[in-house]
Amino acid sequence: MINGVLFFFSVLLAHNGVPGGTGITPTTSVILTQLDTGKVAVDSASLKNKNGIRTDLIDFAKTFKGVRYKYASSDPKKGFDCSGFVMYVFNHFQITVPRSSIGFTTVGSAIELPSAQPGDVILFTGTNKKIRKVGHVGIITQAGENLTFIHASSGKTYSVTETTLNKHYKERFIKVVRLLD
Repeated sequence: MINGVLFFFSVLLAHNGVPGGTGITPTTSVILTQLDTGKVAVDSASLKNKNGIRTDLIDFAKTFKGVRYKYASSDPKKGFDCSGFVMYVFNHFQITVPRSSIGFTTVGSAIELPSAQPGDVILFTGTNKKIRKVGHVGIITQAGENLTFIHASSGKTYSVTETTLNKHYKERFIKVVRLLD
């Protein structure tokens, strides 16, 4: 560091690998430190704000809307099942998650529904709501009273779709798990 000075500036960060994306994320403040060697070090923690990964994760997930449902698949070219979709999205950000929906039962931190945030994973029963074990998962895209989630649905849309937490899903709701933060 020269004369104890930190350099602050804003940059537009490239967002590579997002199908249909713009290639640019919002402006982000970055802290640079001038080292005694004359080189500049980037404070990598300043590259992402606290909600940055959540926003990027949701934006990436939404690029797959309309990709067809395919049982036991985690390949966007062939289609996704629910857990294959969630796994594919999280793995893109180097976050390892279970491959099966029931595997989400024991990962992350359980979060009360009113405290859910975009990027949290929402767990439901399978189509038979009387069997109270996880059989379907999605990623919360909007929290609060009008909670929405994105998921690979084997229902009417038979594709990756964004859905409100309606009566049908409220009856099947099991819990929300937080994997980020």
